[in-house]
Amino acid sequence: MALPVLEIHELGVRRDGHQLLSHVSLEVRAGVLHFLVGPNGAGKSTLLSAILGFVEFTGTIRVHARDGGRIGYVPQQFPVDPTVPLTVGDFLGLARQRRPVCLGLARGTRRRIDELLARVGLEGFASRPLGALSGGELRRVLLAHALDPVPELLLLDEPGSGLDEIATGRLEEILVDLRRTAGVTVLMVSHDLDLARRIGNVVTLLDRGVVETGSPARILASDLANSLQRSRS
Repeated sequence: MALPVLEIHELGVRRDGHQLLSHVSLEVRAGVLHFLVGPNGAGKSTLLSAILGFVEFTGTIRVHARDGGRIGYVPQQFPVDPTVPLTVGDFLGLARQRRPVCLGLARGTRRRIDELLARVGLEGFASRPLGALSGGELRRVLLAHALDPVPELLLLDEPGSGLDEIATGRLEEILVDLRRTAGVTVLMVSHDLDLARRIGNVVTLLDRGVVETGSPARILASDLANSLQRSRS
């Protein structure tokens, strides 16, 4: 059995007098597609924020990454000012070169950006204004950003939201390929139970605490999972 990349023990998050998460204990093992499912308000996004250190928490979080391995992250919301003259290529190139992107992108940077965009099905988008993208297109650009360099642990918060059927299929291909060819471990928040059934290896049902963890076939077939999903969706 693969070793855990992420270990969470007795995690709790409290904000403005409200307990958002309580006694969360969870392992995410190397090389798996691990889905977090549950109703709205269950604390799924809050759990990702705690892992990233964005919110205060009690308990412990341990990331076991090789050589300080990188954590990639795609947020559910990413505000973009449409008046800022920033292209997709500029956005992806910001962290890749020392000179300002306003002075132009180096040849190697442009080549890498084209590779990243091709991987997420956005060939030819480098010159598009970032603020003119649709919600689904922006999420795929954020995924391309999270893949540079390829992370050991990838945290995804509803990356399929706003994607059409073709784009969702492309997302599935990307995630499966990352797991198979690069050994990337994925922890993914999703309301798409069908997606979890198709490509997930492990599913955790969360409702402000861990209700149950197991195989997609077992967890998603439970009456509890379906009733919780309907109650707040």
